[in-house]
Amino acid sequence: MPEDGARCIRFRLSVMPMGCHDNHDTGVSVTLDESRERGQSMKTIAPEDIIPHQEYERQREDFRANIIVLKQRRRMSVGPCMTMVFENRDTVQFQIQEMIRVERIFDPVKVQDELDVYNALLPAPGELSATLLIEITQDAMIKERLDQFMGLDHGETVAIVAGGEEVFGEFEGGRSHETKISAVHFVKFRPTASMTKTFADLSQPVTIRVDHGDYREKAPVSGTMREEWLADLRGGA
Repeated sequence: MPEDGARCIRFRLSVMPMGCHDNHDTGVSVTLDESRERGQSMKTIAPEDIIPHQEYERQREDFRANIIVLKQRRRMSVGPCMTMVFENRDTVQFQIQEMIRVERIFDPVKVQDELDVYNALLPAPGELSATLLIEITQDAMIKERLDQFMGLDHGETVAIVAGGEEVFGEFEGGRSHETKISAVHFVKFRPTASMTKTFADLSQPVTIRVDHGDYREKAPVSGTMREEWLADLRGGA
């Protein structure tokens, strides 16, 4: 798996391409189309959506290149040890295709099992869905540093802040126990309608804040990311 920048211990649900971290506003003009129904459901990935193995091998480099560009728009760092990748149908399908390719899964029942797992990453109506990665750069420090994040997935620790409001992320359960925490978490946010309008107004700041123990960081959300969020909140339209 290619790395960007210094060597870093990275944990993934499956194979993911590495793009460049980009939290800077690019001047993208974002508008909220009030004529679309907010909260439309993002279409789940069905067996017929999966590209057959041989065809995927032919398409893979182009598919992967497109996903790298997309993930640059959907990835942001919050402090030195945390990265969030906001998922949509394209990013999830790429993960499924790569898992099927690497594991050589051809049994339709097992393919459906993978679809059931990965479709859970798609945001429901009115949601944003992110994979949160705790990234440790020193091999010898992995356990010690991860232990500092014990409890991150409980309580109000990760928030989107916009227009004087905040919404806290809801973590998927089962990613930690009393003595161990995973480096990969799945988090969903349900922004209010007024927050969504703020996402569309680039004159208004939007940030993600992490407040857990000694790790207290915040980062601005770029106009590019906000454009992606608005698309997700419209069901990927």
